[in-house]
Parts: sequence; C-alpha cells; structure tokens
Amino acid sequence: ASDVYKRQIMYNRRSFIAGSTSLGLCLNPYNISIAQQAVKKTNSGETLHNISSYRYQKWQDHFKSIKNGAILSDTKSKCLHFWIGDKDIYKIYPTSVPLTPELTRTGYTKVVQKVVGPDWRPTEAMRKRDPQLPKYMPPGPDNPLGTHALYLSWPNYRIHGTSDTRKIGRQSSSGCIGLYNEHIEELFNFVNIGTPCLLYTSDAADEGLGVDL
Repeated sequence: ASDVYKRQIMYNRRSFIAGSTSLGLCLNPYNISIAQQAVKKTNSGETLHNISSYRYQKWQDHFKSIKNGAILSDTKSKCLHFWIGDKDIYKIYPTSVPLTPELTRTGYTKVVQKVVGPDWRPTEAMRKRDPQLPKYMPPGPDNPLGTHALYLSWPNYRIHGTSDTRKIGRQSSSGCIGLYNEHIEELFNFVNIGTPCLLYTSDAADEGLGVDL
C-alpha cells in the first residue's frame, strides 16, 4: 500500500469519535464541510471505516417542523442528528446502536420523559439473554443508562448516556441509543418533552415525511 493510503488508514473511527467528543460536532448549513471531512477514502474512492457511512441529513426530508426540536438517530451510520429551529442549532453526536436488526426498532416516536440520574430495570427479554443481569440497578457510575436519559413513547426505549465509552460507534445495545455522558447532557438540555424522534436506517426505504406527534 502507498504511504498516502497508510496515512489515511490511521484516520480511523477512533480518531473521528475522539474529535467529535471534543468538538461536539455543532454544525449548520454554512459549516457542513466539517462533517464532509470526516469521510476518509482510498485513492480508488473506497471508504476506510464504519463511521464514514455518515451522511448529511436535512430535517425537511423527515420532519414537518423543528420548532420544538427534532431528533434523527441513524442506526446505519451510528450518528444522532438534532435540530431546533428557534436557536438555529444543528448537532451531530456519535452513538451506540442495537446489537442486531431484530433489536432495532425504526420509525417515529417522541420524547415523553427526561430523567437525570436514571435507574435501570432490565426487561425479561434482556435477562433471558443474559441471566447475570441484575433485576434493578440504582443511579450511579455503573448504571448502563449513564447520567441522563430521554424516555421515548415506545416502552423500554431510551436515548441515554453511557460510562462505557467503548460502546460508542458500535452495535452494543439491546435497543436503545447510547451517547457519551457529556453529549447526552448537552442534548438533554436542548430537548423538550414532546420533541419528535425518528429512529432510522439510512439504507432503508424512505420513511416518508414525519407525522405530527
């Protein structure tokens, strides 16, 4: 392989995630080049790492309005997009996603509860897959929901933090979407009760324009 190709290889998913942690990837239509630069390719045009499947999303393709904010979690690229109209904000965060397609629910939902310091009760299905899981875990550094959680209208589905940073950028959850704790805290402060949310796989058929939630 050429020296140029080797240098490109070194710019892998880990370096993108580390950069996104420090920058927060706060984008707007006038600064979208930051996101485009995250995609590294070989001289023949092949992508080099999983996170390069990221693609720019337009809220107009998925939602009727962003007045109350809007969340799009792309499980293919492992990125969460957030827009809110009155503040002219567009944020992108790296995420963890469900382990398997069977655990990956897609479609429209909304935020129905916001919790600082969430506790955790694994579902029966989770404990069946892993009998070593506790029945209950109180808030704290070992809690897999991290420091903050956004509860969705679907039962047992959340967007939450994690103290296990190895999970970010990977298929590692039982259905929820995980963010770095510092990112979920920032998103938590932007999001309102009732904010619409779309869990979406970017290579799936068009989900259609968002419904009123």
